[in-house]
Amino acid sequence: MAFKPFAFCTASVLALGLASVAQAQDAAPQDAAPQSAADDASAEDIIVTGVRASIVGAINSRKDNVQIVDSIVAEDVGKLPDNNVVEALQRVTGIQVTDRAGGEAATITIRGLTDPLTTLNGRNIFTAAGTSFALQDISANLVKKVDVYKTRSADQIETGLAGQIDVQTRRPLDFDGFTISGLARGIYSEMADKANPNVALLVADRWDTGIGEIGFLVNASYTRAEYRNQNLQAGAMVPFLTADGARPSVTTSTLPGACPGGNPFVAMERLFTTDCRAVTASNPQGNLWTPGLDAGLSTAAGSTLNINGVEVPYYLSRDAVIASDLYGKRTRPSVNAALQWAPNDRSIYTAEVFYSGFRGKTFNSLNFSYADWWGDIQDPANSFELYEGTNIIKSRQMGSVSGFNSGDYSTNKTDSFVYAFNAKWDVADRGKITADVTYQDSKNETSFFAIRTDRAPLDIDVDFNAGGGLPSYSFGNQGVLTDASAWTVGNLFDSGTKNEGSALTVMLDGEYEWDEGFLRRIKAGFRYDDRKADSYVRDQGAGGLPGVTLDQFGQGTPFTNSGFFDGQADIPTSWVLADPRTMDKDAVRKLYQSVNPALLLSDQLTFGHVFGIGEINTAAYLMADGEIELFGRPLQLQAGVRYVQIDTDYEYFDRGNNFARTAVSTGSAKWLPSFTARYGITDNLRIRFNYGETLRRPAFGDLNPNVTLTGDLSRIGFGTGSAGNASLGATHSKNIDIALEWYFERNSAIYATAFRREINGLVVPLVAREIIPDNYLPDNDSYTETFNITRPVNASDGVLKGVELGLTYFPTYLPGPLNGLGFVGSATILDSEQTIPVVNTAGEITGSTKSAFFGVSKLSYNATLAYDNGPIGARLSYIWRKGFLQSNEGRSFANPIGFWRAPEKSLDLQLTWNVNDDIGVTFDAVNLTKAKQQNYYKFGDVGNAQQFNSSTLLIDRTFAVGVRFKFD
Repeated sequence: MAFKPFAFCTASVLALGLASVAQAQDAAPQDAAPQSAADDASAEDIIVTGVRASIVGAINSRKDNVQIVDSIVAEDVGKLPDNNVVEALQRVTGIQVTDRAGGEAATITIRGLTDPLTTLNGRNIFTAAGTSFALQDISANLVKKVDVYKTRSADQIETGLAGQIDVQTRRPLDFDGFTISGLARGIYSEMADKANPNVALLVADRWDTGIGEIGFLVNASYTRAEYRNQNLQAGAMVPFLTADGARPSVTTSTLPGACPGGNPFVAMERLFTTDCRAVTASNPQGNLWTPGLDAGLSTAAGSTLNINGVEVPYYLSRDAVIASDLYGKRTRPSVNAALQWAPNDRSIYTAEVFYSGFRGKTFNSLNFSYADWWGDIQDPANSFELYEGTNIIKSRQMGSVSGFNSGDYSTNKTDSFVYAFNAKWDVADRGKITADVTYQDSKNETSFFAIRTDRAPLDIDVDFNAGGGLPSYSFGNQGVLTDASAWTVGNLFDSGTKNEGSALTVMLDGEYEWDEGFLRRIKAGFRYDDRKADSYVRDQGAGGLPGVTLDQFGQGTPFTNSGFFDGQADIPTSWVLADPRTMDKDAVRKLYQSVNPALLLSDQLTFGHVFGIGEINTAAYLMADGEIELFGRPLQLQAGVRYVQIDTDYEYFDRGNNFARTAVSTGSAKWLPSFTARYGITDNLRIRFNYGETLRRPAFGDLNPNVTLTGDLSRIGFGTGSAGNASLGATHSKNIDIALEWYFERNSAIYATAFRREINGLVVPLVAREIIPDNYLPDNDSYTETFNITRPVNASDGVLKGVELGLTYFPTYLPGPLNGLGFVGSATILDSEQTIPVVNTAGEITGSTKSAFFGVSKLSYNATLAYDNGPIGARLSYIWRKGFLQSNEGRSFANPIGFWRAPEKSLDLQLTWNVNDDIGVTFDAVNLTKAKQQNYYKFGDVGNAQQFNSSTLLIDRTFAVGVRFKFD
């Protein structure tokens, strides 16, 4: 008897395949089995409004779903109390934010993994040539609910090791009738000293007609942000000769590359990786030391380098001090429109369009001073201070160091459209069919235009960590920094990219349910996705204009910043440079044609096609839900399998070889099983178990083998570069989760989840030294043909395991004005280990070592004190995460390669005053304590935030006042 209804359901799915297409497979999956009567009773008890409504809604979402799901629920239209989706998600258990620059939270990880699948109303969305969507581009004003799936079932898209984030927008038939709502906020950025608008408007209505119910909705949002990023950095470590001690001998060889009779090595001289004075028959390259060792060069006092048989003592010091003062402006227009038709109570059709735009402009005012010259040190022995017990220089005095400023202007424009049609039918008494077709189109274009200016040498006194990880430094003549006549016009950089992407996706799902017996539901579905993406680049530049000072340049108006790190560090707070924002770009290009006649003007600029890809992803799944009674309590089971087949054809065009074309085709297939069990120990206590397998497919950019090059900006003897890997494969993860949940009181719950991820084929970067002659870099003083090239490879396996703890508590017994006080908090404890290949300079793997996963904090927590009583709603939230390994640097220097992030925190406040049922006034403050973002170098036991400090980014503090309304 069970087979016949299922066969009917499957046949119906196939018969309706050409009619439309499916949301359900990629949407937040429906509950796999009917809820118990005890669950229904609990749901009826939870009847709240205001701030508590959103928090309790999240509890119910977790409670009612078979999978492990944490949610954010907007208490009403436009009432998700954050600027964007990422800011809202940072208070969800297991989510960690890794980027707070620009006055907003951006990149997130789930349980330390960086690749969550992003879906909008269940549909996989992307931006241009990428494989994911920037969640911060979705305004919080558009959101009805956000579900974070920690586990996966067979009916969910298989990609994304971290999980799935499904953003749900509102539909017109969600409303009882005509509704208009909106909000208007002014957000003040303290560092930029700017007020920015954030506005949204929703209009919806529904009508009973002769052909059924029809609803229409338009929801639009616009945000603008002018912001300022201030970043101060002590440069990387390189070795220097000591003030006294043995010196390398100068070669007498006549071998190629040798320079016999060269000047002798002197006190405090910087040791570059190679030197013509050290070329011998046994050392034909003149190697002095090896950059990029895992733990860097030894920092022990008295450490030596063996240079041609001589043990030469050395110090470690920084090569530069760097100040970046970035001014940015971004706008995000968004529109969601939906038309729904319900001809009867057994079917509903939805057509919708979603548009997301991004416009970004940044101007980076960069001040770069070398701190590595030794030629004008009057008293070398007394010109520096070491950290006690080490050979690391803490502070020093130098004469005649050179430096440059750079005015870097970047633009970024993205337009993304999603067009979708969805149909849902009830079939017979227990069957359902969902069909969905989606077409996406996205375009992105960027530009970069920068002019360097150079100054004459200056004396400098520098302390690389004067306290709190911040360097301090001053120049012998500080007035030069703001004197336009003291700077000559240097290198020009002029480049851009263009990316295009599209996808056609068809989905069909069918299911049939039973009220009794072991088998309660069978569900099957099919997904077809045809994805295309293309990338284009342009790149040109020129050397400096000899003898032309900035005040003589005649193009644009020189820019002088002010107040950089004002009062927070003992450093120069102002400098002058060229400002491309005020320039006629073609007039500038014509001036530079005097040094590079091949420089093109804007009407001659073209993009070169460097990469194109077509990928067809076909998937089918079958899953079943069952229920049995165990010790008098329901045990709900769900098992399924998903079959995925991926066929990829791509082509790349070699920029270094006149865009010569190479075509590659790959294919793969995978069975991915999943199993979930949920047992109600009591009415309010339940346990869950989940096993599932997921994939992480390579990002398209990681497949593109074209090399992107950067010249020898730091005078280390070689440049850097990055490229993709055409043979990169998918990463596969086996996932286990066990959760215990206690809904101990109305509106309250406590839960714990233990999890383990066994991941094969992790992608890690490998660095190899390569010679690329006659490359496309501008012929200026940073030009080189030797590069450290970083490429991704599937060369690592790893294990990620941990525990999540969560508590939501709204007491029901508090008296008077304390009624409505509650607490929401969670903590995540993670432990990770992956193999990291050890490579030689040729990029050959010679061994392996162990490391934590990138981006994983061992401990993070968040705590929110919430209050909801009468017209007043409030949240005070604190977020903290332990320091973590962010990345490995490009193996170019003498410091440890691990680039670590110091612990991070944020204290945020949100207040709402409901003037009446229709109008509310809001106040928000983000980063009340003015937390900073800091990095340092560390590998294994070597490195720390004091002696190996790197950069400090000031995090903006913002305040917002707004009003929101809803009339229905």
